[in-house]
Amino acid sequence: MRRRIFGLVFACFCAGQLTLQAQDFKLFGRDAEIHGFASQGFVYTNTNNWLTMNTNQGSGAFTDFGLNVSTNVTDKLRVGAQLYDRNLGQLGQYHPSLDWAVVDYRFKSWFGIRGGKVKTTLGLYNDSQDLDFLRTFALLPQSVYPTDLRDATIAHLGGDVYGSLPLKHGLGELAYTAYAGHRSDSIYGGVAYLASQYKVYFSSYGGLQYGGDLRWNTPLKGLLIGASRMNEDVTGKAKAINPLNPGAGFIPYSAVSKADWINQFYGEYTVGKLRIDSEYRRFVHNEQDQSADIVLVEIYDDVRGWYVSGSYRVTKRLALGSYYSRYSVTSVAGGLLAPYAPHQTDTSLPANHIYDKVISARVDLKRYWNVKVEGHFMNGYEYSSYPDGFYPQVNPQDFKPNTNALVVKTGINF
Repeated sequence: MRRRIFGLVFACFCAGQLTLQAQDFKLFGRDAEIHGFASQGFVYTNTNNWLTMNTNQGSGAFTDFGLNVSTNVTDKLRVGAQLYDRNLGQLGQYHPSLDWAVVDYRFKSWFGIRGGKVKTTLGLYNDSQDLDFLRTFALLPQSVYPTDLRDATIAHLGGDVYGSLPLKHGLGELAYTAYAGHRSDSIYGGVAYLASQYKVYFSSYGGLQYGGDLRWNTPLKGLLIGASRMNEDVTGKAKAINPLNPGAGFIPYSAVSKADWINQFYGEYTVGKLRIDSEYRRFVHNEQDQSADIVLVEIYDDVRGWYVSGSYRVTKRLALGSYYSRYSVTSVAGGLLAPYAPHQTDTSLPANHIYDKVISARVDLKRYWNVKVEGHFMNGYEYSSYPDGFYPQVNPQDFKPNTNALVVKTGINF
């Protein structure tokens, strides 16, 4: 019933916004802007269920929407905030969140600061994942931007310093960002959902997050290259069924990272109606899970993903695109429960990788309303200790090595 209610609200929202533009009003004598977006998707897969949805029967449990307001208090000071909500299969479950809320002061072009709940600059698209209306694709490459883990990297509660520096001799421009803050995952996200298969139920998951990004707008018009680094110190608090004595009920449980970092390298080239981009991400996650100071299991995950993407605006209303995305994980476990988590080191096996070939078409019915149709042809399902889109809870009959998916998504923005 709840899903039907939200579906009806979404449909009414769409109908009501078809003639609505971005709204402006005065706040302390300054122009303030209200923007919003909403999208509804449908996913069908021929074998494995995907993204926690029952997709092999076809699923429309793929909804998100947001509303933001921002204003320039002075010529150098800007404030803004966004509310966001979503339902993705078993994730989100319509629990609204403050997506970001920022105070931004730009002293000079080469130095500015912002604080609050700040979108994290990581690669090309991490801080703009909600701007779906700017892209051809219904889903970003899942090897680098997994939609089921959106909350893990989207923002930090803290501060940034940033700026841009023109280079001499016509060598382009450097833009930098450095940040530090606190990451706080939703307990309705992919990490918590994957843990629930082991009867581990998180009440909190997060910690210190800091890093930086450096990007170079090169002398070649349209060419951008860059690199990002993120470090984290993450702790999760949970309750769990004692795996050594299930009849004893719940015990306190914690997950503490010993190492948690991301290196990401990227490039983008735009010329005319053509856009080409590529990224590589390596993520290392070394975690100890313990109870009463006893290490139950220590897991070392080495996650590597990359993609190459291209899109072309054929006409004013039609854009086509394609990408190849490649994702692999090696996982090694130790501790008392290590026998239940065997080593996974052969990335050629379907259980340790996902290779995804994608074709997509976008039709702009109106300036503010688009429809996307996308095909995914995946080999592998990568079932390990880190979430990746394929979950055993919705695949009780085990996994098949190949999955084809049809994604249809419509969205509006104002």
